[in-house]
Parts: sequence; structure tokens; C-alpha cells
Amino acid sequence: MRTELTRALNFFATTRIRRSPFWPGVVAAGVHSCSVYNHTLLPVHFRTPEEDYRHLKSRVQLWDVSCQRQVAVRGKDATKTLALFVPRRVESMVVGRCYYIPAVDQCGKLLNDPLVLKLAEDSYWVSIADSDLSLWIKGLKAGFELDVQVWEPDVSPLAVQGPLAGKLMGRVFGEEVRKLRFFGYGRFGFKNRELVISRSGYSRQGGYEIYIDRPDLAMPLWEALMEAGRDLDVGPGSPNYTERIEAGMLSYGGDVTIENDPYECGLGKYCDLEGASDCLAREPLLRIREQGPARCVRSLAISGPPAPMCDKAWRLACGDRFAGRITAASWSWDLETNVAIGMVEAPYWDAGTELTVELPGRTETATVRGSSFT
Repeated sequence: MRTELTRALNFFATTRIRRSPFWPGVVAAGVHSCSVYNHTLLPVHFRTPEEDYRHLKSRVQLWDVSCQRQVAVRGKDATKTLALFVPRRVESMVVGRCYYIPAVDQCGKLLNDPLVLKLAEDSYWVSIADSDLSLWIKGLKAGFELDVQVWEPDVSPLAVQGPLAGKLMGRVFGEEVRKLRFFGYGRFGFKNRELVISRSGYSRQGGYEIYIDRPDLAMPLWEALMEAGRDLDVGPGSPNYTERIEAGMLSYGGDVTIENDPYECGLGKYCDLEGASDCLAREPLLRIREQGPARCVRSLAISGPPAPMCDKAWRLACGDRFAGRITAASWSWDLETNVAIGMVEAPYWDAGTELTVELPGRTETATVRGSSFT
């Protein structure tokens, strides 16, 4: 169905959909499919899916992830504002670190799963997944009369991902950038401008994210990285659908939504409810933690020939009983099996449990795993 839709429809871009400052480089690199994420074009494929996958795992790629918008929270009550929707000890965050957080509403339901960068004692960037989290934060500001500014700065991230990412970054920004700890960030010079660079990214191959706060620097940076990485076979890329499923990396809005809580999403380890005394969802989340979730995200292997992309949730069953849903699936060229992510009901989530899954046109066996594939 996804292939049929792709062939049948032409993409109609209007001013409602933003293009990034890297867009000229993306087009010149031969992008041939895009999606929309946070009202912004997200490049998806440059080669075949298998070629993009193998290149990411062996070389180094530049990802235009300008769709990963930032929500700036700054002012006297900045930390207090975050503490209202973050179920961990916000006061313990230190400047120079990134924090992966579940952002929750007053009932403990997941609003987003962003990366938070603490820029100063009174200043944060919340680097969001695909949802309008800024509206919720602005609502907290108004409702609690907080002394804080909340806005979306003109910041466009560029990810450098792959096993050769460190070598390329060292050539452009100096060897000090390679000393960054995972989920650490620093400020590094480029054309007389300091850029925030974090050791992070939406892959298991290792890499960095560069936050461009001046559009006129975007293409010079793109070109500098491309030139410095010629002998490394640097090329364009994008968050890779198959690689992220292998790694068990969740997609907000797809694998998990506002219908889920952090414990169902496997994010309980990022909740520090004893330290999150100001979080609006503290009491609901304490109850959920005590009772235990009724369902949870799991990695699964699906039997049979290559499965189509999962553009609609596939039903999992144990006999005639509902057992959950598959929300993302792909053939893994390295593992030579179908890899998947799904939300599995409590009686069926133990490793090794075999369930049936209804794919388009056929039924296969889905085996629950105890961990991700990589």
C-alpha cells in the first residue's frame, strides 16, 4: 500500500511545510523521497533502502534533521517550568549535558520524548520529536504564571552519523570534538561562529548533532563536511527505518503516542519520581509504577519473506486472543529476518513467546525478544 501511494501521489509543498537551510545540498545530493515531520520536510531516501542502510553502517552520513525543532525555555522559572512535565529531578541537570526525557501531561501520558540541552542555569533547548510540545509548555507558563520565555528559535540540526563520524568531525572542528561524552555537548568554532555540537543521534552507529543557529552557515557547513569526508565516502542520509528498528529506537507518534505512559514505552528508567516532586503527573505515575503496566513495547522477529513497510498497525494474537500490535517492521539485510517493534499485552511479552501477526495478505509468526536486535 505504501509503495502504491508513493507512486500514485505527487508531493504538494506549500508555505505550511518548511524547508531547511540545508535543502539545496539535499536536492543536489539526489534525494528522491521525503516525509513531513514537525511541519518540516524530512529527507528519507537517497539510494535504495538497502544501499542507504549499508552506507550508514559502514561509512558516514550527513542527515538534514532540521525537522528536529527546538523549543527554547529561558528565564527565572525555566527549571521550574521543565519540572512540571518532566518526571525526573530537573534540578540535578548540569550545563553541558543532554538528557533524554519522557515529557508527560498531568495524567502521566506521553507528550513527546525529547532531548533536553541545558545551555545555562536559566536556559534550555528542548529538542522535540514530532508533536507541538511548545503549546503545552506555553500553557504551563500561562496557567502557573511563570516568569519564563517559551519560543521556537531558528535552529536547524545537522546530524553526522556512522562509524566514521568521529574522524570526519575531527577534521572540521578539531580533535577536541571527539572527546565529547555520549549525551554531552560543547561549543566549537566554524567560520567565526560558535556552534553547539552534541554527541547524540537517532542511530546506534555513533555520531553527532550540530545545531545551526544562523541559516547562512548551513550550506557552508554542509559543503565543508562533504569536502573533508571525500576519502571517507561521506554521503547524504536520513534516520534509517530499518536500523532504528534493529536498535529498538522508538518513534513518537508511531510506536508510542499520547495514549501511552513512560512505563509502557520502556522509559521507566528515565523517571525519578522520588526526585520529581513538582511534576504534575507524579502521583499518577507512582500508581502506574506500583501496579505495573498492562502492555509494553517489545522487539519482535517476524517469520517469512521480506515484510512490507508497516504503514498501518498489524494485529498480534495468541490463538483467538488479542495480544498487541506491530507498529514498525522491516526486512533486515544484516540479520536476514524481519525485525519489528510492537506494543505487546502483559500476558504475552516474555522473551520467546510466539504470536501470530496479520500482515497484508498473509499470517506469520512473531517471536518476542528480550532485548533489541543490536
